[in-house]
Amino acid sequence: MLQSSMVRYIALVVLLASGALVVFLVSRGQRTSGTDAVQRPQPFRIGALTESWGPTPHITGLRDGLLALGYREYEQFDIGVRFTQGDLAALPAAAHELVQYGVDVLFAVDENPTKAAQQATSQLPIVFAGGVEPVREGLVQSFAQPGSNITGVTDLTHELGPKRLEVFQALLPSLQRVLYVYDARDAATVAEAQGYREAASRLGITLVEQAVQTQEEAQGILAHVHQGEVDGILKQRSLSLNIPGLILKATAQHGLPAMFDAAFWVEQGGLASYGQNFYETGRQAARLVDKILKGAQPADIPVEVNSQIEFVINLKTANALGVTIAPEVLSQANRLIR
Repeated sequence: MLQSSMVRYIALVVLLASGALVVFLVSRGQRTSGTDAVQRPQPFRIGALTESWGPTPHITGLRDGLLALGYREYEQFDIGVRFTQGDLAALPAAAHELVQYGVDVLFAVDENPTKAAQQATSQLPIVFAGGVEPVREGLVQSFAQPGSNITGVTDLTHELGPKRLEVFQALLPSLQRVLYVYDARDAATVAEAQGYREAASRLGITLVEQAVQTQEEAQGILAHVHQGEVDGILKQRSLSLNIPGLILKATAQHGLPAMFDAAFWVEQGGLASYGQNFYETGRQAARLVDKILKGAQPADIPVEVNSQIEFVINLKTANALGVTIAPEVLSQANRLIR
């Protein structure tokens, strides 16, 4: 599933010598020209690493950001996407494959791909985008002086978790029991569970935690959860085990409202989201990639924060679920999907 902003793109699949699968984005429109883009005989190869099922909004934002800066696609840069379809264990090998393929820059979407990229190379520049806490994870020395081959744009997803649950309660004042299914092997989602646990206690909500280790476990829980057992579902921050996709399915099949961290999922049928605009995170990261392509070192490029937080509600889903949202809550939304 691709965000609506990706509709104008198609993807070509390239089979590498090692057997790795990489998708190269190809635009249907005309190539963009610019006057300040870097000149060299061959295009820069940007290898994007994601645990998703294909190009993400971050990656589309990166591409559009480079075009806006004057880079000409195919002539000056190509973006290849290596994705692992929710399999976190496959990320290290995927990162190594991109390095072996000879990319000039690694673009890692979210925390787990960034860690895999760091393990794969200490030489190639790495730019991350999304839910990464770089100092806490030991990826950089500080925001101002990363000090290594990594820089990027973080959206501080962990800090927004408690507020997301608060917004969920404002949407559904009767919210009492919230299901949180998460990958027990993923440190990021385990840490997120702690934040939700504390927020739920403060808000008088019961957090029904289900830690799983396989997609089959997650599927079994979400396929059999029903109204009355819980009042809503929270998405984990990562895409591991296809839990977000299974949550969307539970919304459609069992009529359970779900709160997500990004508008992408609301566009696919989720009730609401509260968090950063992933597409804008990618566009912001394009400026950092631009500096690297012009010779700057990641160690000297400060880490940035995407401060564009958006609250999105899908009114079609609300109507299908029989949910009536108070006018004062609707007025706070940045976007309503009708």
